[in-house]
Amino acid sequence: MLEIRNAVKRFNVGQPDEKTALDGLALRLAAGEFGIVIGSNGAGKSSMFNAVSGALRLDSGQVLIAGDDVTAEPVHRRATRVARVFQDPMRGTAASMTIAENMLLADLRGQRRGLGRGLTAARRRLYGERLSVLGLGLENRLDSRVDLLSGGQRQAVSLIMAVSSQPALLLLDEHTAALDPRTADLVMAATVQAVQAFNLTTLMVTHNMQHAIDHGDRVIMMDAGKVRTEIAGDARRQLTVPALVELFAVKTDAMLLSVH
Repeated sequence: MLEIRNAVKRFNVGQPDEKTALDGLALRLAAGEFGIVIGSNGAGKSSMFNAVSGALRLDSGQVLIAGDDVTAEPVHRRATRVARVFQDPMRGTAASMTIAENMLLADLRGQRRGLGRGLTAARRRLYGERLSVLGLGLENRLDSRVDLLSGGQRQAVSLIMAVSSQPALLLLDEHTAALDPRTADLVMAATVQAVQAFNLTTLMVTHNMQHAIDHGDRVIMMDAGKVRTEIAGDARRQLTVPALVELFAVKTDAMLLSVH
């Protein structure tokens, strides 16, 4: 489903502060697979996500989604097949619009249609059903402006918006890191439910080692713009938080990967 081939990206080339963000990165993710990406700050995780979403143009290498080479496609061209939930709850929604209007925008991604005609009673019922699984009461606030929601509520809406279009690829960019523990658990539970229900191919970046061992099919360790280690199958199921931190200790500051 997702294949990254020998991806290279350097910033400030020829300058004293030149930095290699991606150094021949190679990664393959099968259809329906849930990959968990860990690594220290500067390991290349965000650059990888930006390259996959189209926000970052590679110096060389390729990104393929469902067999199609999308390397040269910008963000808006990939929007119909790649959905991304950011760490910052403010980034995934339009603040001045209602919950229902935001969810309609997600449904109409890539289409040229007005909001007025699209926000039907049937859609409102559907949006209420989608939101009800969160247990946050948001199904009763469809007409509330998103900027009146808490950060956790707003992130929950962003998640539902991202998965409802059933994208070819879902990118979760530390999407629970800014939430309080209770809301983070609710959003994570909703994430797992959605990924399983729609069989979504998913990459999730996290610094939460408990999430890394509790969820997903494969742990992908990055460092210096490369995938250094991948753990799947029985080896992943037998992982503990201390063992995972110790395994990556040579390349990673364990303080950054502590359980939140």
